[in-house]
Amino acid sequence: MQIDRPTTLVPPVLAKMAAWCGCLILVGVVVFFFVQAIARLTFVALPVAIALLLTALLFPLTKSLRRAGLRPIYATWLTMLVALTVLAGTGWLVGARAGEEFPNLVTQVQATARSVQEWLITGPLHLKQAQITGYVDEIATMVNAQRTAITGTVLSASAVAVEVLASIVLLLFVTFFLLKDGDRIWSWFLRAFGSMSPRVDRAGRVAWTTLSHYVQGTVAVAAVHGLIMGIVLAGMGVPLWAPLAVLIFFASFIPIVGIFFAGTVATLVTLGAKGLVYALIFLGILIVEQQLENHVLQPLIVGRALNFHPLAIILVLSVGGILAGIAGAAVAVPVAAVIYRALPELRHKPPALPPPPDHGPPGGEPPPGGVPPAGESPSGGGRPGEESPSVGDGPSEGGDVERIGRFRSGVEGESRGRSE
Repeated sequence: MQIDRPTTLVPPVLAKMAAWCGCLILVGVVVFFFVQAIARLTFVALPVAIALLLTALLFPLTKSLRRAGLRPIYATWLTMLVALTVLAGTGWLVGARAGEEFPNLVTQVQATARSVQEWLITGPLHLKQAQITGYVDEIATMVNAQRTAITGTVLSASAVAVEVLASIVLLLFVTFFLLKDGDRIWSWFLRAFGSMSPRVDRAGRVAWTTLSHYVQGTVAVAAVHGLIMGIVLAGMGVPLWAPLAVLIFFASFIPIVGIFFAGTVATLVTLGAKGLVYALIFLGILIVEQQLENHVLQPLIVGRALNFHPLAIILVLSVGGILAGIAGAAVAVPVAAVIYRALPELRHKPPALPPPPDHGPPGGEPPPGGVPPAGESPSGGGRPGEESPSVGDGPSEGGDVERIGRFRSGVEGESRGRSE
């Protein structure tokens, strides 16, 4: 008995599963090496990623300025100047408030330290002054022992500062050119895909719209978070409430760890300035507000912007944090949203073009930009600089369609006459 194919002994279901597994393994290998390449090019990849987020945030302003009649170069410069002005104004406000309130903070911290010292001596612990002094001396000894490590950290921090400055310069350049020539850059990018460019174009535009909605929703949530915490700190009379509110705003862009760091700093400042009771009150308000942000604001605002269900937002954040830590939690939602919106556009075929009309417009007038009907002179019907088609060039498409229509009409008339 002759065997038609070598996979006769393999069930069709198992063969399909093996093919799918092979494809998944291949995709996994490609993704792994792609991630490794990005990890090695962090100095370039991170500024470019941040520039994409900034472009998504600033492009509505640039688009409005272009619609108002400004040239792209002027609209881009004006957008960059507005963004830099907002950043400089925020920095000036934070610096001015810090310069005015820092001496008051030092005085309040000293008073709080004396109160804590008195409580340690007269309170339930009944410590002695010598014990407290010994604890302070031990801390000073530990700091002196780690002086070399601290010095090395400062030196490495200076090197990191140079890299950060270079990254900021690259970030500004990439943002400027994305705002100015984003459409031209995208058109140049599409040339590499050939016949697949329409699908890639649709997928890219959907992904860009999704990313823009995510950035705008995240900025709105961070602004609400920073505003509420700033009002709470100002109401308690805590010094440096404006810098702390700005710190909480920027920390809200980094899930979990960002708000933990900013909340710890704000709680310690409140503890040093106002005492333990105010610090506990602020910590309770911070925890409640953070839970409301994670379970109400983030799913509702960002979820509506991305058209994601709140449960999907929470699950994606959890999976990203488990798989890649802080960085995974930070990029999990935009990556999932972009992939979710772009894949259907890559799979769908472009819509079919409508069929051409069988007859020209009534009155025998030639259609605009088309070929005049048969029997009329084609001279004067073409565009300036184009040659009129000669008789020897063969029948045109419009003439063929009209002749076929007339032939069908004649055949139908003859058949009706014979039936009568």
